[in-house]
Amino acid sequence: MSNHASAFEQSYQSEPAVWLRYQQLEAVVLPGVGANLIAYRDHANGYHFLREPQEGEMDEFRASPGTHGIPVLFPPNRYEDGTFIWNGRTYNFPINEPATNNHLHGFLHTIVWDVDYYEANEKESRVALSVTIDESHPVYSYWPHSFTARLVYTLSERGLQQQVSVQNLGNDPMPMMLAFHTALNAPFAPDSSADDMSFKATFGGRRAMSERMLPTGQFQPLSDWEEQLKTTGANPYTEAMDNHYTAEPQNGRNIAELADQRLGVKLVYDAGTGYKHWMIWNCEASGTFLCPEPQTNLVNAPNVDLPDEEKGFISLQQGEIWEETSRLYLVNHL
Repeated sequence: MSNHASAFEQSYQSEPAVWLRYQQLEAVVLPGVGANLIAYRDHANGYHFLREPQEGEMDEFRASPGTHGIPVLFPPNRYEDGTFIWNGRTYNFPINEPATNNHLHGFLHTIVWDVDYYEANEKESRVALSVTIDESHPVYSYWPHSFTARLVYTLSERGLQQQVSVQNLGNDPMPMMLAFHTALNAPFAPDSSADDMSFKATFGGRRAMSERMLPTGQFQPLSDWEEQLKTTGANPYTEAMDNHYTAEPQNGRNIAELADQRLGVKLVYDAGTGYKHWMIWNCEASGTFLCPEPQTNLVNAPNVDLPDEEKGFISLQQGEIWEETSRLYLVNHL
């Protein structure tokens, strides 16, 4: 097969999109819906690695884009009563999860991003996107900092690479809390079933959570099934999970692996060691998709009385940049 690569603009179910292709691989990103990488496919094998909206679901997806593709969460997960105080400043967010009276998932996954460029050559295709928040942006009212977030997606023989960075453009220190609500189809092959799937992730301890899904500061013992998930791997749907873990890299890597035992292939999600926590959610053990979510920070971190290093809370000074690189790729043997 030739090393054909291309990058171009074309709608995705009526939504403006940038498409990347390299050999049999294809990826699609939606600048107008939070720079969501909505599709990652292997056409030679019929694999659809990410959960995509079905025909007729786009309006529902636009209204709540958190459980398809790879949404950018900033700040990620839940914040108690939608508020926290940091560095003498009070931050107030809308309560968008009434059942818990929390704010959930921030704002970067719902707003419009700019397409900086897209390009392709014989070795890869690439798209770069960014969004700059300043006093003129609507979200500045509850995140009063000037900053730029950048995403670069590259498709090549090494799979799908994601580079993310956040730079503080303001004069004051800025909290940096970031995650990706990555929604993996499980199974991702058309003729496989949920029973064919095995999942492994490099997590450590499981945080105890309150009824409001906020960490209590305590840990819970891991079940036998969870011990399997972090060592040999196990079926991801044995029980329902919406669990918060510390990250515990193995062999220098912070990864989640989704293996199709029928086909003898596995999808590797190498998130990068800059993410100190995982949320793992399997949609009530639905048997269709699960979300291994790499997070820089503990849920509700500014409101939790723990050292910043332990809870993954990052402060960016004027001009400083935080960045990390992740990769999704297929290994054709187990």
